[in-house]
Amino acid sequence: MPGLLGKKIGMTSVFSADGKNVPCTVIEAGPCVVTQVKTIEKDGYKAVQLGFGEAKESRTSKPQQGHFKKAGTTPKKHLAEFKFDEEYNLGDTITVELFNDTKFVDVVGTSKGKGFQGVMKRHGFGGVGQSTHGQDDRARKPGSIGACSYPAKVFKGMRMGGHMGGDTVTTQNLQVLKVIPEHNILLVKGSVAGCNGSTLIINK
Repeated sequence: MPGLLGKKIGMTSVFSADGKNVPCTVIEAGPCVVTQVKTIEKDGYKAVQLGFGEAKESRTSKPQQGHFKKAGTTPKKHLAEFKFDEEYNLGDTITVELFNDTKFVDVVGTSKGKGFQGVMKRHGFGGVGQSTHGQDDRARKPGSIGACSYPAKVFKGMRMGGHMGGDTVTTQNLQVLKVIPEHNILLVKGSVAGCNGSTLIINK
């Protein structure tokens, strides 16, 4: 699926043709540079590697510097592979105009990390018991997590407290509201995972 790397700028809203206020996400999509071309003969499959975002040369390893120098570009902060049907060469630049005729996109991002959270926030539990029935220290507890003598264990997948967020999340079928090529901006309807400034993968 051809696509681009981008950065989440934030959320805003625009008015549709029929006067409705539509919430949307502003994404800086590209420009991305082709840093590697993979072929069936050499790699077993056909794809291109795209680089996005400038990186300091002092923060880039020597092998990576050679990799970018071969492509004739400056060091990039983020790399990702995409399967393209079109033919591209090293150093080619792909811009947000790729989505000019696209109505819907899938956006991949990393959700905000919430740290260690309990079952009520992490899984939507309702809490246990009532404070009027002789106990008042179990309001946000999960309750029983299994029987005693049989099966005498906690089953795998039991919903419990733990690390929440920081997951790779794909939001599918987001409507493309507007493409602004001069500023590399893509407006999509609704929200996408991640904080402002986080890296996204936008697929057709």
